[in-house]
Amino acid sequence: MAKQQSSVSERQRTDIREPQRYKVYIHNDDFTTMDFVVKILMTVFFKNKAEAEALMLRVHRSDKALVGIYTYDIAVSKVQKATQMARDEGFPLRLTYQPE
Repeated sequence: MAKQQSSVSERQRTDIREPQRYKVYIHNDDFTTMDFVVKILMTVFFKNKAEAEALMLRVHRSDKALVGIYTYDIAVSKVQKATQMARDEGFPLRLTYQPE
C-alpha cells in the first residue's frame, strides 16, 4: 500500500511576541504616612527595606516614583491590592500604571 499525501501543509506561527509591559507608579500625597508607603512597597512589591525606604523618599521628594514594570495583569493586580490596603487604613494613596 502506498502512503497518501495530503495537500494541506502546516503553517508554523512565527509572530509570537512578549506581552506588553506596564510601568507602575506610586504618587506623593500629604496624608499617607511614610511608614505605610514602606509597608506597601515591601508587602505588595516585594522590595527589601533599603529599597522601600529609598523609593519612599523618592516619592516624598518628587511627584511620583517608578515602583516596577510588570505584565498588564500583574500591574493591575498590584495597583488594586495596594490601593485596597491604603483605603482599609484610611489613606488616599494613589498608584497608577501605564504602558512601557
